[in-house]
Amino acid sequence: MRVAVVGAAGRMGRLVVGAILDAPDLHLAAAFGREGAAASGSDAGTLCGRAPAGVSLRPVGDVVADVWVDFSLPAGLDLALNHIRPGVPLVTGTTGLDARLRDRLDATAATRPLVAAANFSTGVALLRSLARIAASTLPSADVEIIETHHRHKRDAPSGTALALASDVAASRGVDLASVIDHGRHGETGPRAEGRIGMHALRGGDINGDHTVWLAMDGETVSLSHRATARSTFAMGALRAARWLVGRPPGRYTMDDVLGLGAVGAEDAFTRS
Repeated sequence: MRVAVVGAAGRMGRLVVGAILDAPDLHLAAAFGREGAAASGSDAGTLCGRAPAGVSLRPVGDVVADVWVDFSLPAGLDLALNHIRPGVPLVTGTTGLDARLRDRLDATAATRPLVAAANFSTGVALLRSLARIAASTLPSADVEIIETHHRHKRDAPSGTALALASDVAASRGVDLASVIDHGRHGETGPRAEGRIGMHALRGGDINGDHTVWLAMDGETVSLSHRATARSTFAMGALRAARWLVGRPPGRYTMDDVLGLGAVGAEDAFTRS
């Protein structure tokens, strides 16, 4: 299976490239990076600590591939959408998308199978399912979501935290934008019923911790996931890529990939 990787010189991109080179059923068709990047022209295998792969890092362009995997920035994803041939599947983990790019990503699902996920960890997919169950089972619980990431992460809150908040809101039949509170400061007064609190912590080299905290009078439920190795996200993305090839056009989720049977909550990418 021929895989093109967008953002191949980044933290996640290098892990994806390495996993492709290690897999007997996958072939690295192209490794794309930002035009003018310092690593341009470098061998993709060398960049990820493997033997030379014979594929050089180059700006996004046309290529024959069975599937594209994107872990870049919004501008990189936007550019990639200009070059992916109709019908060719796309797996993207790029977050921080604006409304225009979210709409464009939705539109592309009419011509190709697409998985756009905030987090490709199989454990996070399970956490999201549990969060939906907990939110609907405990409709009066106060919900707070806490996420922690390394100091280099560019966006906050994380796409995974937003996806979890979207799951909670959808399970309760409310619009996320109308109930979310991003942190607290000053004289806030008593906590309003039905709000969803969101908190982002940054520091060190933390791969990603997410907790959904549901508090009630007399008891509290805490659902948590901790990523101990970034490679788990690369392996999950490639699992999605394998699953997508041969599927009809449409927008799929990691629940579809893993057969978890989603409760119908949209991913945070399509939420306002």
